[in-house]
Amino acid sequence: MAAIGIIGTGTWGTAIAVLLNRSGHKVTICSATGRDVEDLVRTRRQKNLPEVLISEDIAITDSLEEACGQKDILVMAVPSIYIRRTAARMAPYVRYGQVIVSAAKGIEEETLLTMTGVIESELPNAEVCALSGPSHAEEVSRGLPTTCVVAAQRRKTAEYVQSVFMCPEFRVYTCADITGVEIGGALKNVIALAAGIADGLNYGDNAKAALITRGIAEIRRLAVKMGCKGETVSGLSGTGDLIVTCASMHSRNRRAGILIGQGKSMQEAMEEVKMVVEGVYAAKAGLALSRAFDCEMPIVEQVNRVLFENADPGEAVHGLMVRGRNSESEDSDWKA
Repeated sequence: MAAIGIIGTGTWGTAIAVLLNRSGHKVTICSATGRDVEDLVRTRRQKNLPEVLISEDIAITDSLEEACGQKDILVMAVPSIYIRRTAARMAPYVRYGQVIVSAAKGIEEETLLTMTGVIESELPNAEVCALSGPSHAEEVSRGLPTTCVVAAQRRKTAEYVQSVFMCPEFRVYTCADITGVEIGGALKNVIALAAGIADGLNYGDNAKAALITRGIAEIRRLAVKMGCKGETVSGLSGTGDLIVTCASMHSRNRRAGILIGQGKSMQEAMEEVKMVVEGVYAAKAGLALSRAFDCEMPIVEQVNRVLFENADPGEAVHGLMVRGRNSESEDSDWKA
């Protein structure tokens, strides 16, 4: 049995707490802001997971010291935009060599660091890894079969986290390509926004299939230029996560995209979804990375135009369709 502190009482943090508690681990869940603690203690339910009862065995606190102290693993499950400030607040309570699992998916706009990079910059003595893959909190919390990947610099760290998280309903693979895992997990949210926009425009299944396929090609191109392995992006944290995020109404990115396709502004869509839409924050960072690594990413570019330049969504899709003729594969072996 492991002692685990989970920072973040949103849907994903709560789902992870329920999952690990079900496996017999000693779990403490912490609201970094302190806002939700009273309701969680009183109702034992997370407002966006109303069907899921939080066991009395799970400790609920607003004290980072209590959540971080004497823990085998810490899980950071706050939205990506809050990772740095939360990590900085945790610093006095994090011991040397502490294993920290980043469960957030994003790229910091100002530094272009992935979430593990952000955490390491604030907690340089910690052993940081990333958990990613197709894993909607609504399904994980209900014990539905889910498969993820944990990526770390050291094999022993990845295998330790794998051993703690893995159970009959939650299968975990390991990976050494931590940047590839995180790039796939972050940028799939941008592609999911595009897929949602296409849904909002009633463009049908063909358009969505094209966006998913070409979206993963864009992410793979960038990842390879950044020194990652293409096969990582073809795995759970890339293709797997992209499929589920583009297809499911659990996806806040897809839901926000649908609203934008129906004519709402980015701000109106985010307010209606009522949760952090990670793709909005990853879009600018993705575009900046594409330019830094001289990597063509037309879908990411058009999503940015719609989000931040008030481009018409229908015209943005049209712009993708009328681009110059191209080959699908860069290594096509034509006969003379």
